[in-house]
Amino acid sequence: MAVRTRREEYRESLRQDILDAAREMFVREGYEATSVRRIAEKCSCSPGILYHYFDDKAAIMAQLVRETFVKLTHRMHAIAEDADASALDRLRRICLTYIAFGIENPHHYGVLFATSYPGHEKPKVIAAAFEEEGFRTFNCLQHTVLACISDGLLRPELTDEKEVSQAIWAALHGMASVFMDCHGFPFIEQSRLIGRHVDILIEGVRA
Repeated sequence: MAVRTRREEYRESLRQDILDAAREMFVREGYEATSVRRIAEKCSCSPGILYHYFDDKAAIMAQLVRETFVKLTHRMHAIAEDADASALDRLRRICLTYIAFGIENPHHYGVLFATSYPGHEKPKVIAAAFEEEGFRTFNCLQHTVLACISDGLLRPELTDEKEVSQAIWAALHGMASVFMDCHGFPFIEQSRLIGRHVDILIEGVRA
């Protein structure tokens, strides 16, 4: 097994520092207001050094998007492939996992959905990251919904797995976002509210 040199360790550490700093700034200040120079300043490096790691600001955001979707997909995929559980049970656990990920990782989740872009249009490299890795994440949900339909576990009129999956995702996203956006609202205990939300969601689609 190759031993990493100190230079390699430094480069890897700085690259991660750049990503961590950019993630926080993108979510807190917005994509448009965040510059490469300011990201570099936060990491105590020059913009020139930062450009050795990433072509531009969009490339940094694209990497953050990819990494976040990969982490979320990993959690969801493990549930989707659990052959010992019913499809409906897998769907419920995926719903809970999705919401938990957003709440436990607000900056990661914020990179995906709480960031606006100039003209409301993502730069191509960022859009590509959403299409590639975001599709894999959504496919875990859609694959499980399709299994529920195939097993006759959903209401008979719910036959379009894409439609059902998008409706479920919208409900999950709403719950994940509400804890980040509605500070001060007198919510009931968090896990109880999330459990009730998912119960209502599942009961609304099951046969």
